[in-house]
Amino acid sequence: MSLIDSISGKLLSKSPAEAVLDISGIRFRINISLSTYENLPDNGADVEILTYLHVKEDLLDLYGFKDLSERSLFIHLNSVSGIGPRSAMNILSGTDPNKFKNQIIDGDVKSLTVIPGIGTKTAKRIIVELRENFIENSLSKNELGFLDDDTNNALIKDVNSALQSLGYKTNQINNTLSELNKMGELTGSIEEVIRKALSKMI
Repeated sequence: MSLIDSISGKLLSKSPAEAVLDISGIRFRINISLSTYENLPDNGADVEILTYLHVKEDLLDLYGFKDLSERSLFIHLNSVSGIGPRSAMNILSGTDPNKFKNQIIDGDVKSLTVIPGIGTKTAKRIIVELRENFIENSLSKNELGFLDDDTNNALIKDVNSALQSLGYKTNQINNTLSELNKMGELTGSIEEVIRKALSKMI
């Protein structure tokens, strides 16, 4: 994790690519994505931005994010060979983190190449290097908003496996289970939950 987890201060200026915060007379220039820019308040307002400090030789660059999901995806992208922090920020500006993760899980090269900065070779490399990691995390409470309960998580995994065996894609399953969870219907036996999920998928 980055040395500087977040920065709080007065927003002096902003653009689709960067924001400048004043903290007790010290001005920090932070690289941001388009989605982060769209979530910033008006100039002069107090704001907190999640950050990642990128250190390379004699260069220090500070990157800012609207939420943990965006920062997490940035860190994962930055770990892919051939993708640096600026390329990762460009990718973030052209997609939604959860949608992007589902495209990787599904191995959807065509959809990934629609995002600015991602060609066919890069898309395949991202899928190869990140897919397994995202599959492992796709059932966590951070991804789907489920309760931190071992029994609940075990049920989700069993339902997910059953639905995958029926030919449903991971992103379709995740979206359906998220909907059931929000409606308070992610309860009962595995057979009952599967029936509920299938009724939503028809």
